[in-house]
Amino acid sequence: MTEIFQFALLGIGEGSLIAGIAIGLVLFYRGSGTINLSTGAVAMITGYVFWALKTGLIGGYQFGTVPALLLSLVAAILQGLIMEFGAFRPLHAAPPLAKLVASLGLFLFAQAGMLLAFGPNEQSEPAVLPTNPIHVIGTVIPVDQFVLAGGIIVVAAALWAVYRWTGFGLSTRAAAENEVSAMYIGLRPKNLSLINTVLACVIVGMLGVLAAPLITLDTTTLPLLVVPALAAALFARFTSFGIACVIGLALGGLENIIYYLSTLSWFPTSNGTAIGGTSDVVVFLLIVIATFWMGGRIPSRGDLVERRLPRVPKPANQVRWTLAALIGGAVCLTVFPYDFRQATMISIVGAVLALSLVVITGFVGQVSVVQLALAGGTGFLMSHLATYAGLGFPWAVIVAVLAATLLGVLIGIGALRVRGVQLVVVTLAAAVALSNFWFANPSFGGGLGGAPVQQPELFGINLGSTAAFRGLDGQQPSPVLGYGLLVIAVLLGLGVSNLRQSGLGRRMLAVRSNERAAAAVGINVARTKVGTFAISSFIAGVAGAMYAYNYGSVSADNYSALTAFTVIAFAYVGGITMISGAVLAGLFMTDGLTQYATEQWFHISGIWILLVGAWAVLSNVIFWPDGIAGGVYQRMQDRAARRTAASASAVATSTESAAAAASTPPRALAVAPVTTATPQQSNEERS
Repeated sequence: MTEIFQFALLGIGEGSLIAGIAIGLVLFYRGSGTINLSTGAVAMITGYVFWALKTGLIGGYQFGTVPALLLSLVAAILQGLIMEFGAFRPLHAAPPLAKLVASLGLFLFAQAGMLLAFGPNEQSEPAVLPTNPIHVIGTVIPVDQFVLAGGIIVVAAALWAVYRWTGFGLSTRAAAENEVSAMYIGLRPKNLSLINTVLACVIVGMLGVLAAPLITLDTTTLPLLVVPALAAALFARFTSFGIACVIGLALGGLENIIYYLSTLSWFPTSNGTAIGGTSDVVVFLLIVIATFWMGGRIPSRGDLVERRLPRVPKPANQVRWTLAALIGGAVCLTVFPYDFRQATMISIVGAVLALSLVVITGFVGQVSVVQLALAGGTGFLMSHLATYAGLGFPWAVIVAVLAATLLGVLIGIGALRVRGVQLVVVTLAAAVALSNFWFANPSFGGGLGGAPVQQPELFGINLGSTAAFRGLDGQQPSPVLGYGLLVIAVLLGLGVSNLRQSGLGRRMLAVRSNERAAAAVGINVARTKVGTFAISSFIAGVAGAMYAYNYGSVSADNYSALTAFTVIAFAYVGGITMISGAVLAGLFMTDGLTQYATEQWFHISGIWILLVGAWAVLSNVIFWPDGIAGGVYQRMQDRAARRTAASASAVATSTESAAAAASTPPRALAVAPVTTATPQQSNEERS
């Protein structure tokens, strides 16, 4: 028992970071009504700024600790201003889905920016707080961990007092509860949002500077601490600073206790090493518990919201577009050289994965981060079914896809009590847990080295990338595999198109619009959500099988939560509610046709494309919420409406002219009086 207390205390530093990010999440939600996924990225950027100032990477001059701290504080404030004026304020009247996607765009923008500026290597940040050791319960703990914990507790207490007793705090609470009434009494919700956003960035950013020596400074560790911080904020109902602080500190201690337990002899191992990712599974289970316990009591905000969700138009000209996709795709797969053929196949797989997001996010309005992880689970399960059970194509695919569907349904059931974008908390935790606990373990995953996947073969015919027909250039991968992927993608696209027009599709759209109203007219909201998860997970599983066959193996680093963010971002840019949007998203995917062509022709790295994609997400959310496909569709509709109006106007004008002519009385004819003339008179008149 003493060892458990010791290791719990050793986790107090990381717990302070989790608690600080959780407090930042609460501040963002109170101010702007946003579950800000980029909160951890604020700590990352500020930590990098401090490190660069101290090491002389900025201007070649090494700053002292105090000037570097002050400039880092300025950097944190600037991040708050950029977030507020660049994303949250333009989306003030937007639905929560748009705000969440905007925060995802900020996350990707921050990550790509730091990768371009400082590279992917890990850095060690100079210590600011004293690190001399102290002895507590028989163990040695650096004093900076206690300073951090004490500091974050003081911050939580101060914020509690401010929001309970001061005019600013009471005004923020009033604006959150009923924005319209707050405006009537003279409050300015936008200014309150600005102050809360900047305050959150200052707290999280400076915490990233002070606590970075405790962990690695890179583009992954600090940003993904938002996952356990989301668990703490969820228990705090996104309103209580005290609960967020306590749960965050406890999670840090719990993760360290799990690390201690993993060193014991009875702890499960994988290839002689303790199974990793256990703490991520615990965080996921805690989030599920929180959603069942208080998910229905998470307070909604009384924002002045224009419920403008992306349009979900009915598909048209299915036969024409299907034939165009089949013919165009087949020609590209046959004619393209091997490298562009490979990129085309990746784009096809990416389009199918985006289709799963069209169903879950576009049709029902639920943001799910777990789709890519479900695809990865399908690939790993296919590999193990073939390796250990001797199950080949197509049975391994069928079993693995059905297993992914079942897993997706279970995750969906775990999130039934959460409405709207708060589902992202559950699915993000599930994605991280699957990646770290399952995929990264060599025994029942594949580890970073990957797991092999046998090429598909049916009745002795090779249908994989090593098939006999190699296209015009005669090289692998064979177009035969691409033809199969193309046919599957087109069939799934037709299925999603018909789903949109079915009774279930109409129920999905009703739930998307208003869950309570849908329930009032007799729609079973829970059953509709679970059905949506099943369909979306099935499509994601098929995409995973396609991806595995395309590469011939599956690897854990291809299914991370960060990659899932990229998939969601490009799906939203393409058009999250349309099949054509999924096709565009596939073209933009990592290693897809657009990215590969850009790298080959213009020598622009994928990180720059990620940066541009993040900017495109923010631009689309603010200016073109329907995405590229939706914008094109709307322009086509407007053009058709103008042509129809012009034709109708011409017909109306013609009709009015005819009607006017028909209703006008005939003019009287001028008739010469009839007289009797002698022949002489007549001859005189004629002459």
